[in-house]
Amino acid sequence: MDITKISDTFAVATQILAQDMPMLKAQGMTTIINNRPDGEEGHPSSSAQLQAAAEALGMAYHFIPVVGMNFPQAAVSEMAQVVTQSSSRVLAFCRTGNRSINMWARANELADTGVDVSALVAKTSFKLV
Repeated sequence: MDITKISDTFAVATQILAQDMPMLKAQGMTTIINNRPDGEEGHPSSSAQLQAAAEALGMAYHFIPVVGMNFPQAAVSEMAQVVTQSSSRVLAFCRTGNRSINMWARANELADTGVDVSALVAKTSFKLV
């Protein structure tokens, strides 16, 4: 698992596993967002397994899957709600982190948070589409 800190309250990661949850909790993550659909090639854990592991440690878990670089308005709205209502650190993940960072960017735009998304993303290896 590779975690990239985007801001003080948001990070993205490559695939996480249920056994990663204690480490994520120790790093101060309070909310996990899974942007990978169940059954996607190379996805070793189901959303239900990840949710159980996160919730057992008192972390919030949200399943907001997106396929490829297709970002449906309902998914972006849900992501915006989760990110803006989280009380602390949020980690979103997908296979490479690209979908998650692009979902976050769209969520910030939708919620009109005033976050300079482009500047934050420019400090990473990710690209906005």
